[in-house]
Amino acid sequence: MRRPRHKTGIILAALSALWSGTACAEISASRQAELMHLLVQDCGSCHGLTLKGGLGPALTREALNGKAPIMLREVILHGRPGTPMPPWKSFMSAPEADWLVQVLLEGTADAP
Repeated sequence: MRRPRHKTGIILAALSALWSGTACAEISASRQAELMHLLVQDCGSCHGLTLKGGLGPALTREALNGKAPIMLREVILHGRPGTPMPPWKSFMSAPEADWLVQVLLEGTADAP
C-alpha cells in the first residue's frame, strides 16, 4: 500500500523541525574551532582539503543540496559500513554532528 504524498511531507517536515532544534544546540566557540579543524584536516583527508571530493564524495553545499540533515548526521556519527567512511561518534556528540551538518549545508566550510 502506498503512503499518500502529503503524509510523507508531514513526516519530513517534523523530522526537519526536530533536526533544526538540535542543530541550534549551544556549541562553544572553542569546540566549534576544534570541529572546523577536524572537518578540514580529518574529513578533508578523504573528501579533499577543499571538501570538493577525493576518496570520498564532495562535501560542498552544492554537493549536499537536497540531502536530509538527519541522514548526514547519521553518516557522520556511524560511518558507512563497507566503505572507508569511519564512525565519528567517539569524537563528537549528536548535537556537534548536527552543528557540522549545518555548517556543511550552509556552505560555511566551502573553499572559495
